[in-house]
Amino acid sequence: MHKFNDSSHLNLLEQIQAKLDNLNKSERKVAEAILQDPSAATRYSIAALARAADVSEPTVNRFCRGFSTSGFPDFKIQLAQSIATGTPYVSQIVKPDDDVATFADKIVLSTMASLDKARQALNPSALSSAIDYLIQAKQINFFGMGGSAPVAMDAQHKFFRFNIPVMAYDDVLMQRMVAAGSSTGDVIVVISYTGRTREMVEIAKDARKNGATVVGITAPNSPLSETCTVALEVTAPEDTDVYMPMTSRIIHLTIVDILATGVTLKRGSDFQQHLKKIKDSLRPTRYAAD
Repeated sequence: MHKFNDSSHLNLLEQIQAKLDNLNKSERKVAEAILQDPSAATRYSIAALARAADVSEPTVNRFCRGFSTSGFPDFKIQLAQSIATGTPYVSQIVKPDDDVATFADKIVLSTMASLDKARQALNPSALSSAIDYLIQAKQINFFGMGGSAPVAMDAQHKFFRFNIPVMAYDDVLMQRMVAAGSSTGDVIVVISYTGRTREMVEIAKDARKNGATVVGITAPNSPLSETCTVALEVTAPEDTDVYMPMTSRIIHLTIVDILATGVTLKRGSDFQQHLKKIKDSLRPTRYAAD
């Protein structure tokens, strides 16, 4: 019998997802049947779940006890509780034989779940510190490479409105030169899904050595996170071996929105007129709405 209580800090759906690769073939079939439709699984009898997974009832019972429950009834109660505490985590593994409706549903639902998980994990104190650094900056530079480059560009698009010099860079040589030329009062925001890209960590170290403040949007306990002045740590499970990173990008874009909103609110009501003037400048470029 497998025991999986080492992930007891996670809710039951998250525990099942985290341990999916460690299950034997029969138990994995049970897990996949549950993850495919967690709400339906709470209404199954043990016989119905066994049929849905194409396994025996003793296999279902053994699977349930492997997650520190006393049996199937207790397992269903914990499953219902894990659904009630937030958006259920649905397996995001896209299979070659998935039709469009199936893989589209997986992507949307897993993104919703990951955003909710990020919401719960974000540290308000770290966010507040990052916002304060951004408000006081004499200039801001956003660094991102690969899948993080569009996030850096989006950040530049938002922050240029704040009357602070701002640039985004996705070229490592430019990032190195900007970090080398930085000084006290400069803020560099480094965006990295893994936080383990060697060049990004080295650049962050150089920037700090020159007196710049480095804000990281990255993975918890990563080399980059440990290097930054303040780190906004988020976890975003990605199947990046085959598919493009998307969930992490959406989470990072959301964090950029949070930072931009924080800067706007701290600037006060007088600053709203400046933002309105920029917005109004676009009116002549658009057709009138019907």
